[in-house]
Amino acid sequence: MTLKICIAQLNFLVGDTAGNAQKIIAAAKSAYAQGARLVLTPELSICGYPAEDLLLRPAFMSACDDAVKAVARELAGLKGLHVVVGHPMGGDVRTKSVAVQRRFNAASIVSDGRVLETYSKRELPNYQVFDERRYFTPGQGTCVFPVEGVSVGLVICEDAWFEEPGLLAKEAGAEILVVPNASPFHVGKTGERVARMSERAKALDIPVLYAHMVGGQDEIVFDGASFSVAADGTLATRAPSFQEDLHLVSAERVNGRVVVSGPSAHDRGAEAELWDALVLGVRDYVTKNGFPGVLLGLSGGIDSALVLAIAVDALGRDKVRAVMMPSPYTADISWIDARDMAARLGVRYDEISITPEFEAFRQSLAKEFAGLAEDTTEENIQARIRGVFLMALSNKFGSIVLTTGNKSEMATGYCTLYGDMAGGFAVIKDVLKTTVFKLARWRNVHDPYGTGISPIPERIITRPPSAELRPGQVDQDSLPPYEILDAILERYMEDDEGIEKIIAAGYERKVVERVARLIRINEYKRRQAPPGIRVTHRSFGKDWRYPITGKFSA
Repeated sequence: MTLKICIAQLNFLVGDTAGNAQKIIAAAKSAYAQGARLVLTPELSICGYPAEDLLLRPAFMSACDDAVKAVARELAGLKGLHVVVGHPMGGDVRTKSVAVQRRFNAASIVSDGRVLETYSKRELPNYQVFDERRYFTPGQGTCVFPVEGVSVGLVICEDAWFEEPGLLAKEAGAEILVVPNASPFHVGKTGERVARMSERAKALDIPVLYAHMVGGQDEIVFDGASFSVAADGTLATRAPSFQEDLHLVSAERVNGRVVVSGPSAHDRGAEAELWDALVLGVRDYVTKNGFPGVLLGLSGGIDSALVLAIAVDALGRDKVRAVMMPSPYTADISWIDARDMAARLGVRYDEISITPEFEAFRQSLAKEFAGLAEDTTEENIQARIRGVFLMALSNKFGSIVLTTGNKSEMATGYCTLYGDMAGGFAVIKDVLKTTVFKLARWRNVHDPYGTGISPIPERIITRPPSAELRPGQVDQDSLPPYEILDAILERYMEDDEGIEKIIAAGYERKVVERVARLIRINEYKRRQAPPGIRVTHRSFGKDWRYPITGKFSA
């Protein structure tokens, strides 16, 4: 006996219930033609994840119900096929004018034109980007169903990270555990998932199949990389990451036990995964929101160079436009390197000087600023002129502006409101400056999307970073060295270490206290920043909910 199982690793669009249903139907038909009799779709595949407050709308919940029925109806003729469909279920019940939540994160087994059984998620995550307790009620009970002689246990995502849900399924007779998931990517998460599912498989002494979503949704990215682990915890199969795939797994009974086997995709390494996450995040944000292309300010510096390379890999050169906007302080090498990079990638490149506008601002404000030395005010005026130019081009041609600021700048406020922060999507908002350099070097050696080797001129990588808003300016005039700054940010912002603990680890008190203060006083800026791609376990987005007005800084 061999049961073929298809993990339908698919990219869904939040709210497109009819389109998502058709994607599931097409995948199920294709898998059936290849011999699969059990098809697993990711968590909440009917509505996409996360649907957020759409789940509070009765009309949305009704549309999800209709989509599940459509899947059942259109697959009715495929004899013996079982499809696990993720969907929300229920709604609010009003009692004496008070709404009582009875909404569930569910998965239904669809076969022979009907829903055979439905399981509701028991463990609802409420940390990092997850907010499921806002929307769902914990489920109860177990779900074990037969497919071609194999007893299949079903739990959903977070359930598999806890002991009880899987144990209850095993006690109910499950010989294999299947787990639909929507688990956002961050660096290191893939290995963590495999390790935890390996523990679960060993504890239950049955194989575990992890069916994962792929695609970008606002600030989060799902990396796919679905997999199965054997009863002894060893990795048995793995789907490719960051792409749709119908991953076929064979479940065979050997000596009375179910054994799984199938293909395993190659592990491409940490930098490749991070690059793929940024590329997919850009591609899906732009395409799913209907923008015809992107544009960005290309300064001749490392950040905008990296964003340009990511954008071309994501969208192709024809949908990317770079604009160089020199000021009186722009070095000649910045022009030369920006032109060189644009030529290497073959994108449209334009130069628009901001000097006339900058001088006009100076003249208009001369009376107000009389007797006062030039400072960050004049620097910010230059950045804001550039922001106005980019937004004007965006309005006229419809392309979305990609901002180019990194996480180190976002943390410390080394960025200008309505200037370099002006735009629609912040590509490297969650990438520390030291990682920016690592990615640039990695991309110059690798060409994962066939857009050209070495897209970033070497001098852009090796020259000292500078905003070029005053003569001779470099970033380290205003910030600690990035190696020190980023190490403190990882400890303080990402890992919640206190100031005294960081100092005890060997960092200078004055520097640590300064960095902590910069993070605290620049919260008002971050609240006004565009969304950006989350690639760490804590980003300046849903992971970070600090008050703007506050004094605590330990």
